[in-house]
Amino acid sequence: MSTVDGRQNGGGAGSGRTGIELQGVPAGQLTDEELERQGTYAHATRTWVLLHGTADQFRRHTERMLELEQEYVRRHPKRTWQGMAGTGGEAAGQDDLSRLRLALRGVASQIEALLAEPAGTPVQVPSGSSDRAAEVALLARFASAGGGRLHKLEVHQASRELGLAPAALARLYKVDPALLRADGEYRAITDEGRRRLEQDCA
Repeated sequence: MSTVDGRQNGGGAGSGRTGIELQGVPAGQLTDEELERQGTYAHATRTWVLLHGTADQFRRHTERMLELEQEYVRRHPKRTWQGMAGTGGEAAGQDDLSRLRLALRGVASQIEALLAEPAGTPVQVPSGSSDRAAEVALLARFASAGGGRLHKLEVHQASRELGLAPAALARLYKVDPALLRADGEYRAITDEGRRRLEQDCA
């Protein structure tokens, strides 16, 4: 059975060990086939863990993915840019800590890309009573923040804490007039959003 942190996936026909048996096995002890299978699975499940997993699942998934990547580079240095010393790659000749920093920057870039607001036409999404209460609570957080702005990662986490469905969050940007707007890396409450908040809190 596979899990989102990638530790139980990686077995298969010809591997000699099942996915469950691979749970917790250090990357350095995996066969080449197991290493490639687990690495592929870790990347395939990254988006799900980021958007729907718990904080603990995300931490374990990140640790395991980086462990698998570092072991793959160690075994196959000529297959990736990290291991191409002397060819002008950014990580050429760097120590393990420097390569880890580069890998973490890559993970951060993936997160930024996944959380970027998609462009789209205004839509009307029905909002239930629970979503409405969560919407009001989120607008209140914006209103109390400095300049009425929150970083987009903070908005994502706040929405999860408040139980606001992704469709309901998107509605706040897409209704006409919009209640929230994008402002670079930040999201800001609009004048209409403040008006709606005052109306709902009255």
